[in-house]
Amino acid sequence: MEFRLLGPVGVLDGRTGRLLRPAGDRQRALLCALLAHAGRPVRPAALIGELWGGEPPADPAGALHAQVSRLRRLLRRGTGGREWIRTLPAGYRLVPDAATVDAVRFTRLADEGLALLARDPGRGGTLLRDALALWRGPALQDSRGGPLCAAEARRLDALRLTALEGLYATALGRGRHAEVTGELERLTLAHPLHEPFHDQLMLALHRSGRRAEALAAYRRARQALVRAHGAEPGPALRARLAGILQHA
Repeated sequence: MEFRLLGPVGVLDGRTGRLLRPAGDRQRALLCALLAHAGRPVRPAALIGELWGGEPPADPAGALHAQVSRLRRLLRRGTGGREWIRTLPAGYRLVPDAATVDAVRFTRLADEGLALLARDPGRGGTLLRDALALWRGPALQDSRGGPLCAAEARRLDALRLTALEGLYATALGRGRHAEVTGELERLTLAHPLHEPFHDQLMLALHRSGRRAEALAAYRRARQALVRAHGAEPGPALRARLAGILQHA
């Protein structure tokens, strides 16, 4: 049994290998909201806002109860009758084992890997690769939830970018500049406003003897930032440019 948030939202039935998909946006949003607070109760008012926004049904408590009952039935089918959702005075709580939620496993592996990079880059890099391998698409890919789901998606996406930065920093520190240049170019295209990837790409190109391309990478980064925010690159990217120019 595995709860999945790192891509299409669903529950993997460990016995059959079948992915059980909650039917409809509200069912997926409910599962996401409960998993984002796994082990902690979520207030009914917060869940009602998550599922219906500013247009709640005539009987919001009854409608929420119906949604929770539907999700309970789905989870029971996938686990031989096990009860995963508990009703408490403070709200509803989903109580999975930590190892059964891909987002929890990713967070643990990424945090451990990042913490190890300074003293054991080999082991840290292995943990980061294991963490990133759990992703099957954008976080909460097909969930149209409210603020709880959106906040969890932002947290997971931000940690994924940080894990990628750490992985490529390790590769650059080991002299694998030419090997990672293509991957960093793809990342700067996918995340044109994420300055650390531009910084790493410039470093990789410069150390590979491709100074002109490193300068062109800076110009592309600057154009993207100015176009999107009307702002110049930050201190780290400007310092990278200055360092490259000093080695003319």
